[in-house]
Amino acid sequence: MKSNDFLNAAKPVRIPLVVLGSPTATGKTRLAVELARACGGEIVSADSMQVYRFMDIGTAKPTAEERKRVRHHLIDVADPDEEFNAALYADAARAQIARLRQEGKTVFVVGGTGLYIRALLRGIIATPPVDEAIRRHYQNLRDRFGRAHVYRLLCEKDPAAAARLNPNDSVRVIRALEVFEQSGQSIVVLQDRHAFADCPYEALKIGLRIERDELKQRIFDRTARMVEAGLVAEVRGLLDRGYSEKLKSMQSLGYKQMIAFVQGRCALDEALAQMNRETWRYAKRQMTWFAADREIVWYSPRQIDDIRREVGNFRSRFR
Repeated sequence: MKSNDFLNAAKPVRIPLVVLGSPTATGKTRLAVELARACGGEIVSADSMQVYRFMDIGTAKPTAEERKRVRHHLIDVADPDEEFNAALYADAARAQIARLRQEGKTVFVVGGTGLYIRALLRGIIATPPVDEAIRRHYQNLRDRFGRAHVYRLLCEKDPAAAARLNPNDSVRVIRALEVFEQSGQSIVVLQDRHAFADCPYEALKIGLRIERDELKQRIFDRTARMVEAGLVAEVRGLLDRGYSEKLKSMQSLGYKQMIAFVQGRCALDEALAQMNRETWRYAKRQMTWFAADREIVWYSPRQIDDIRREVGNFRSRFR
């Protein structure tokens, strides 16, 4: 056996994944169903809210028709009062992907929860647990002096991390400051040490990019459709089942605002305006997260033929 043959034989074969991750309301589900159906594939959701039962309309779950056309996984796997996080997701998703791979299925990982996607592909990075006192300290500095101030602090303390982060992404800037203060090490060092060390996948990452004004209008239109579809009744049903409004799941986008309306703390138009505003803010945070991933190949949702070609070329490498 030649030396190159030996090296290739020793190299583990990675499982191919098509990962479709981008901000909310960009049309990921519709596109994923079309792509997966064309090749007999199945979808593994990467959405931190669609895991919950009884929360269908406000989480924009795939419709019954879409789920009939293509089988979806990791939807409706937890009750609203159950703990679910990125580590639990990564374990469940990896197990499901392994089963689908044994069946010869092409797997599409689809969702807007960037942390879940990263946990699946890279595992959970061993950073220190959150110290609430340290976090509040930096949050207070941000609230008092602005995001630019905490970013300057990171530049001084951990320039390597600062170089990788968007100065406006105060959540990740503060986390980098926390890690440095607690461990004395740059979060970049921890990430690079961990990066892809246990990744069993070869991923094609596709993102959908939409102009901001169009995306904002899509969000507003979807909110209106959710109300027409019965979001208020869904929220009442959750409360009637005994799920507390204080639960993490019940404090999520849409549910928090509709609970306030149902309980008479605001008018419906006020609840909808707040829901639109908070969803848009969330979408902007998602944009920042996904923009930092240089492996994502970006398309307009209208470039369906180009996306099909990209997926076809990727799949052909593993036949």
